[in-house]
Amino acid sequence: MKAVMCTEWGGPEKLTVGEAPEPEIGPGEVRIAVKACGVNFGDTLLIQGSYQVKPDFPFVPGMEAAGDVLEVGDGVTGIKPGDRVVASTSLGAYAEQAVCKAASVVALPDKMDYVTAASFPVAYGTSHVGLDYRAGLKEGETLLVTGAAGGVGLTAVEIGAQMGARVIAAASSPEKLAVCAEHGASDLIDYTKEDLRQRVKELTDGRGADVVYDPVGGEAFDAAMRCTAWEGRIVIIGFASGKWNEVKTNIVMVKNISVVGFYWGSYAIYKPEIAGRSMRQLVDWYDAGRLDPHVSHTLALDDVAQALDLIVSRKSTGKVVLEVSR
Repeated sequence: MKAVMCTEWGGPEKLTVGEAPEPEIGPGEVRIAVKACGVNFGDTLLIQGSYQVKPDFPFVPGMEAAGDVLEVGDGVTGIKPGDRVVASTSLGAYAEQAVCKAASVVALPDKMDYVTAASFPVAYGTSHVGLDYRAGLKEGETLLVTGAAGGVGLTAVEIGAQMGARVIAAASSPEKLAVCAEHGASDLIDYTKEDLRQRVKELTDGRGADVVYDPVGGEAFDAAMRCTAWEGRIVIIGFASGKWNEVKTNIVMVKNISVVGFYWGSYAIYKPEIAGRSMRQLVDWYDAGRLDPHVSHTLALDDVAQALDLIVSRKSTGKVVLEVSR
């Protein structure tokens, strides 16, 4: 089968596209003929050896895939060959075939195409479980999203609005903020021109944000901590800025803030029922017309290096997707 291979740590230019053995299927697993796969910031870290897991070489990157079921392993029920599905894969999605746990596979609504589906699991799953389960976001609260036009940021804007929050979106250009407004942001902050802390305080009459969703880290995190409301919650999603932070515990104590770490991928291991329940909720919302996934770039599998570069250089908004076969 055709696949993207990582044989050494490095940037996107180190990846190769060629023939690879078909992955073996085991009990409780599903084999998918991949039509499209989502590209994530985590993939850029994975191939550098900077991610939470370090697979043995050679390996096929890719955390999410959409396609048709080819085969199911022993013990799998409710899924059959020919079903149109989307799945989180952890690894192996950048290929013509992928094998994953049946618990991570969800049937597609008739109106959801493969490209849209491939943009779905990681970004929407991260934002929904992060905001609902980890942060306990409530209707009427104020949500601040940093990096709000990125893959997970934009889904946090959209899901926060669906949950009844007032969403403040912070991004780095008017064009990116316009996308945020289209997906439910009530207020917009260009943090290349405005002081994030000061502007959030102004927008909330000095109270601050009840929940901060931060996939950026660095200066954005420091500013967000200083404009978090009393008893606010900060959800740490990632470090797109390339810098992680030392939390100022005096601020945490005085303002009774909860700083919550969140790695969505670990739920497939420790609490798969939460990830599965979340994905079914998200697909139902999509089917009801309540979510509008934004894919800024769709490229061929051979263009994987370009796809990853779009994310690293922050030239994309929403998601980047690779089409494997039509």
